[in-house]
Amino acid sequence: MKLLILNCGSSSLKFQLLSMTNETLLAWGGIERIGDKNQGSLKFKTHTGKILETNQPIANHEIGIEQIIQLLLNPEYALIADKNEIQAVGHRIVHGAEEFSQSIVLDEQTIARIEKYSNLAPLHNPANISGVRAAQAQLPHAVQCATFDTAFHQTMPDKAFIYGIPYSYYADNKIRRYGFHGSSHRYVSQKAAELAQIPYNASKIIVCHLGNGSSISAVCNGQSVDTSMGLTPLEGLPMGTRCGDVDFGAMLHIMREENLSVAQIDKLANKESGFLGLCGTSDMRDMKQAAATGNKQAQLAIEILHYKIKKYIGSYAAAMGGVDCIVFTGGIGENNADTRYAACENLEFMGVEFDTHKNAAAKGDAIISADNSRVKVLVVQTNEEIVIARDTYQLVQQRS
Repeated sequence: MKLLILNCGSSSLKFQLLSMTNETLLAWGGIERIGDKNQGSLKFKTHTGKILETNQPIANHEIGIEQIIQLLLNPEYALIADKNEIQAVGHRIVHGAEEFSQSIVLDEQTIARIEKYSNLAPLHNPANISGVRAAQAQLPHAVQCATFDTAFHQTMPDKAFIYGIPYSYYADNKIRRYGFHGSSHRYVSQKAAELAQIPYNASKIIVCHLGNGSSISAVCNGQSVDTSMGLTPLEGLPMGTRCGDVDFGAMLHIMREENLSVAQIDKLANKESGFLGLCGTSDMRDMKQAAATGNKQAQLAIEILHYKIKKYIGSYAAAMGGVDCIVFTGGIGENNADTRYAACENLEFMGVEFDTHKNAAAKGDAIISADNSRVKVLVVQTNEEIVIARDTYQLVQQRS
């Protein structure tokens, strides 16, 4: 069985084609700047090493998906001979609210239910649904399935997700912590337990998913019991352009003093804050380079991130009554040995014995703590797409 996995953003599209016989990745890539009349880009790679890169405007997601399918059909790549070989499409849907705690088969009824929650993720869910519609148009025979970013965190207890505001806002409007990056936290926590050789259903794992968007989760006995992102992906750690945890009163003060509208303060918090607001760049690589040349604001931004990661690790260890594994993943987590070291420095009191040599040499999945460390520290390469693919495959099998 061959599956197409789609992750559609408002102006972007990532894809993978997999053969589920042995979970072989056959082709992957993405499209950027969808809808830009002047420019766009497409990258296409195959398991045989063939690469195609083009630059041309791509008007919408349907045209983008059509171009991807035409490339998959190209005899030069020998990936599929007919569209019907793609039996199902797995979609990443960011927000499923409380209604969706597991992956589902999509039909008009379930799509309408998902669209109800677009107000909770206005930058994400409409784009996700546009990808579903485009895939339906191009592959009408295929089973369309959805995996939700929020689903893994639906096991959080009330005390972890209810905010200290009038309860009616939860009861009537479902204003609560939902959490995101669920597929990543699920995959990485399972892989960490496997690498550490501990039973997943009897473990306490802290996953640090660190990238342009970052979140940390507490996974106890195979279930998410807390996570740093909230109703939206704004809460938690400072990120590329998002502010993370900030006193709400501070934002109200800025609104009053600067006479900002709701839309303006939303833009400030989501698009102009985080690393960008602190030091002028949203990219960790640029921040490190600037800090190395003496830029104090860049150095401060890095120190703030490291400090916040350590605070979340400590609080989640306390919440779970201990920790067996601390895991780093995502673009920053997988590629920055200094971030991993700083986040674990002085945690010996918790049972963390760090190995700087293992940390510096880590490539791919690895244990980077000392052999005698009671708490295992790991790096795990995340794979959200394989989670979507496995869920999609299972749903299709159930229909057979």
